[in-house]
Order: sequence, then C-alpha cells, then structure tokens
Amino acid sequence: MKGLRYQLKSVLHDKFCLMTFLLPVIVAAALGLAGQIDFSSLGGTLSFGVLEEGILSHTAAWLNRYGTVMVYRTPEELADAVKEPSTNLIGVETAGNGIRTMVSGDELEIYRRTADTLPVLYERRNQAAEAKVQILERPGVMAGLGDMFAAAILIVAMFMGCTFNAMNMISEKEDGVAFVNEILPMTRRQYIVQKISVGFIFGCLSAVLTACICFRFSWKNMFLMLALIVLSVFVSALVGMLIGGASEGLMTGMIDIKVVMLLFMAVPILDFILGISQPVLSAVCYLVPSQATFEGILDLSAGGGAKAVKDIGILAGHCVGWSFLYMWVSGRRSQYHKRAI
Repeated sequence: MKGLRYQLKSVLHDKFCLMTFLLPVIVAAALGLAGQIDFSSLGGTLSFGVLEEGILSHTAAWLNRYGTVMVYRTPEELADAVKEPSTNLIGVETAGNGIRTMVSGDELEIYRRTADTLPVLYERRNQAAEAKVQILERPGVMAGLGDMFAAAILIVAMFMGCTFNAMNMISEKEDGVAFVNEILPMTRRQYIVQKISVGFIFGCLSAVLTACICFRFSWKNMFLMLALIVLSVFVSALVGMLIGGASEGLMTGMIDIKVVMLLFMAVPILDFILGISQPVLSAVCYLVPSQATFEGILDLSAGGGAKAVKDIGILAGHCVGWSFLYMWVSGRRSQYHKRAI
C-alpha cells in the first residue's frame, strides 16, 4: 500500500501526466459547449439588392421578410454588387407584375436555388400567406457527428492509462529509480499491481468525468458504461507497461505512445466512417481493443445495450490476452537480465 501511495505521489508531480488526465475532460466540456452554440447567425442570411427607383415599396417589404434589402441608385452599381465575389447578393428587379432575379454564378448552390425560386414564390405570395406554417426544431450543429466525437474523446480518456504507465516507467529508468526497484524487497507481482494501479486509477477517473460530461445514460446503461471503462482502462494500463518496459528513452517512448494512440483512434473511426461490413475485416478491427470500446459507447449513446454486452465480452478477452502477453514478456525480460548478470 505504501508503494502504491508513493507511485501516486510521483504521478501527481508529473505535469505531463496531469495534462494527460485533464485534456479529455477539457475537450469534452468544450465539445458540449460547442453543441449548444447557435451558429446560424454566422452566415446563411439572404441579401437582396434592389434599385432605388425600380422596386415597389410592398415588394421591398416582402423581400425584407426573408433577408436584408440593400438599395442601389443605378443599375451599374447593382450589377457590380451582384458580381462581387465576396458576397452572395441576389439582385431583384420588377418585371411586370412580378420580379426577376440576377446572380453572378459564383454563389453557393443554396443562393442560386433561392434566386430561381424567388419569382415563383413572389407570384404566389398571397396563397403562401394563407398556408399554415409549422416551425420545426433546428438540429444542433453537432447533430449526427456529436456522438462520434464524444466517443472518440472518451476513448482517449480510457486509454490514457497507457500514457500514465509508460511515462512513469520511462521516467524511473532515466532517473535511476528502476535500479532501486530491482533491489527492493518487492515481488514481481507487487510491482505489477502497483504499476497497473497507477494507470488504472487515473484512467478510470478521467474516463468517468468525460462520460458524465458527454452522455446521459439510464441506470442500466450506466453500469454497462462503467464496465466498458474498467475493462478498457485495464487493457490500456497493460499496454502502457509493455511500452514502458520496451522503451529505452523518453523520445522512443513518446513515439511508441503516439503510434499506439493513433492506432487506437484510427481503427474505430475509419470503421465508423467507412461502414465496414465484410466479416473478416470486421474481425481484424476487433483485434484493436478500442474498436469494441467505440462500438459499445455508440450503442449505449443510442439507447441500446445488446452490442455493448457483446463488446464487454470482447474487452474481457482482451484483458486476459494482454495479461498473458505482459506476463510472458516480463518473464522473458527477467530471465534475460539474470543471464546478463
């Protein structure tokens, strides 16, 4: 217990580990804030250009209901304003009992369609005024991709245990603490438990805080998410110990961590975007533990649970497999050091 307390104190003094712990939480909070901001005012407003002497007052008032009306004195000024590449101005002129529109052709598709539809809409303005209007709720700016981004951030939080353990072990090698650990009255099992506990505790805390910010689950799904977090963080801690034991220096360790994190992030996101349905490729993706985690998070965020249960089983298998792999690698490394001595 004293050894674990020492390890925790050592991590708390490491600014890199603290930044690693807080980063997913901060990004999750920023993502939640961005989803609540209305960006509709940042562009998208229609702008109409009319001639001072060539538009009727009731026509200008009608246009003003749909956007901003700017008045120009001469046809040349109006034409120049319409052709200005930095704007999406739609020129409007009176044509008999109706109107006609002018565009330069470099506008966005939505403005060109509006210009084509506007004369017909003006002609039928009286019938449109009698129509029943139903205002639909505008989807949030993060609708559709919000759950994917939140799941990706949560994966980063879950697999932060990898960074914690790897950086802690590499720092001990560079500071000479690793040599002291070899002569302490501590068994290999005690050493493994201490190291796993460091990444496991901080990884779980970071993942739980991130999940609370990003998602709102039912009680049943909350327990399933907790199971996903615990298993994913445990696998992450084992991977971090493998990286920490294999890396000889800080730079090589940083490269290994980045490669692993890139693999953990790229596989599930590519599978989500590409929609891989081929059984063999799908099975290969599950060799990366974050694939099951990502799928389980999305299933729980959608209110499901069946896939999450399957993914929990896959992660449990990863826990067993990575545990045996670490014990085998650790045993080989211990035998090598004994022969070297």
